[in-house]
Amino acid sequence: MTGQRLDLREIPPPQRHPTIFDAFEDLESGEALTLVNDHEPTPLYHQMAAEIEDFDAEGYTVDRVGPNEFIATLPKK
Repeated sequence: MTGQRLDLREIPPPQRHPTIFDAFEDLESGEALTLVNDHEPTPLYHQMAAEIEDFDAEGYTVDRVGPNEFIATLPKK
């Protein structure tokens, strides 16, 4: 699965969700947005599941790879 990768740790918190939504919108069907974050993005998951029709909530994954590092994959239908 191809797509884009964003390291959110480098983006100020108020700009994170708008940046994610813009990047997700630019994806083609079948691609995924991979996020590196300093916390588990559970609120983002719920917001996308509720608001973004093309978000494949069943294909969403998140892995903790360090004390302050989470890798989330947000696939697009």
